[in-house]
Formats: sequence, C-alpha cells, structure tokens
Amino acid sequence: MNPFKYTRATEPATAVRAAVANGRSMYIAGGTNILDLMREGVESPTELVDVHGLALTQIKSTAVGIFLGALTKNSDTANHPLVRQDYPLLTQAILAGASPQIRNMATNGGNLLQRTRCPYFYDISQPCNKREPGTGCGAIEGINRNHAIFGWSESCVAVHPSDMCVALTALDAKVHVQGSNGKDRILPFGDFHRLPGSTPEKDTNLQHGELITSIEIPKNNFAASSYYLKVRDRASYAFALVSVAAALDIANGRIKEARVAMGGVAHKPWRATAAEKALVGKAPTEANFRAAADAEMKDAKPLKHNAFKVDLGKRAIALALKRAANGGRA
Repeated sequence: MNPFKYTRATEPATAVRAAVANGRSMYIAGGTNILDLMREGVESPTELVDVHGLALTQIKSTAVGIFLGALTKNSDTANHPLVRQDYPLLTQAILAGASPQIRNMATNGGNLLQRTRCPYFYDISQPCNKREPGTGCGAIEGINRNHAIFGWSESCVAVHPSDMCVALTALDAKVHVQGSNGKDRILPFGDFHRLPGSTPEKDTNLQHGELITSIEIPKNNFAASSYYLKVRDRASYAFALVSVAAALDIANGRIKEARVAMGGVAHKPWRATAAEKALVGKAPTEANFRAAADAEMKDAKPLKHNAFKVDLGKRAIALALKRAANGGRA
C-alpha cells in the first residue's frame, strides 16, 4: 500500500472541497471495498477523505417516497421498519449480499460505488482496461464464467457486484449528490452506473469529488408482490451468477405494472425492460412469466464460458416473478 494523506471531513461541503482539490483523492466511509483495493495495488489514491462522521445517516419517509442517508449502514437500512414494510424488495436484496459483518460496516453510498470483483481487475499482473486503460481485457478471451452477457464491449466484460443496486434499479431510485459548486443534483438510478463502452474505467456518471448524500425511492404499490432471487455458487458470501429483482402491481387478476432488474449479467444493474413490457396487462401466470423471461433473454450475448447464464436467466426471471406474485413467498 502506497503512502497517502488522510483528511477527516466535518461536513459535506468540506468533504467535497477536499476531494476536488486533489485529483487523486477518494472518499472512505465503511472502507469495506476501498481498503481491499488499496492493499491489492488496484487503487492508489494519494488522499483519503473520511466522510463516515457526516450527518447523512437519516432514513425518512416523505410525501413522495423514502430517503435513505448515504452513510446509513446497509444492515440498518435493511432492518429499518419503513424499508421492511414499504420496500421489502430492498431489504431482501441487501440481506442477500456479503456477510452480516460487512453489512454492519458498509454504507449505502459505498454500496453504489463498489467496484467489480472480476479477477482480472484484482490481479495487477493481468491486463485490464478498467484498472489500466489501454492494456486490454484479460477476461474476454480468458476464464469468463462469471462475466457479462448484456451490454459488454470489446474493452470490458466485467459485471457489477451489488445486490442492493439491482433492487434500487427495479424501484426507479434516484441518487442525490452534492458537487463542488455547493449545489445538489439528482441522477436517475438507471443513469448512475455506466456500461463499459470504450471507457470501462468509469463505473458511474459522477464527477470527481461529487458526494452522494442520499438515495430516494418513489412511492409504489409493489410491497405486497416483490421478490429478490440470487443464484450463486454457494449460499453465503458469494456474488451472483444471476440475480433478479421482481416487483408487480396486480389488480383484478391483471398486472398493472411490472419492474424487473438483473444482477450478475452486465457492467451495471440491468433493467429488464423487455420482460416488463411483456407482462403489463397480462395475468400473473407461469406461462406469462416464462414468456417475459424469454423476451428479455433473447438478446443476450454470452461469452465462451458463460452461455449457461442465458437459460439460468430465463429460469431465474420466471421464478422470481412467480414468487413475487405469490406475495414474496418461496
């Protein structure tokens, strides 16, 4: 680990100023990802701006939805009564990720900013355009079992690791950030993360120094019919091969609105819009769920070692929708 300057921020504005003043600075809160990256030599910031003490830990309900403080711990968010009651999909997704120890340290804002667990990204002896632009993508012709089947480019086939972000994608969340001009801006969650294109080193559309202050989730009618399904190689402390966040608004035996998002399949949480369109106005039947899954997965482009994800994705979407329609019961 290289030497670095440590700055403890006392308010959001001072944190932003400190980060903007140093082009190689990074924020640290829970430290569950950045410290690993620094130890492995993947990240080498010259300054860490500590924001964990900022007053950004409130969870509150408003007329338009719920606001989650960026520095609220993942475990506190998942177990908050308002979240469990009105946004159970988010609770399920958070509890499917990492371990209790990590969830007790990790923050909501940090979860949004965590980086891929692609082994070629973590191994500094391997080429990786995300870690070192222009060196190539070791995974595209290497062992790519865990990699993308949607939205990848010749520059990068890595996948986004978060479970929480898959649920937030399905729930049409918004990210509130504070910039160097002292003004806030709001990013729709679908625009927050990026596909790799020719610049896979850029995970998000944040500008350097911008600080996430809160996450907004609009009110919805999905609480009674939602489910988060995570398929992985082992039951705990493993990232998704495929995950699905499914939410349905069902009235009079028909689906009024559907939300489906996937994890483990793309460089960003993948909104399954084809599946959603196929469900609206239909009865919540297994046949319709399978048809929606087929519609979404027909455009998948698997790599050499992950073609199994196409069929797995179909089955996962159909099963998550079935369980959502069944009141979130397995």
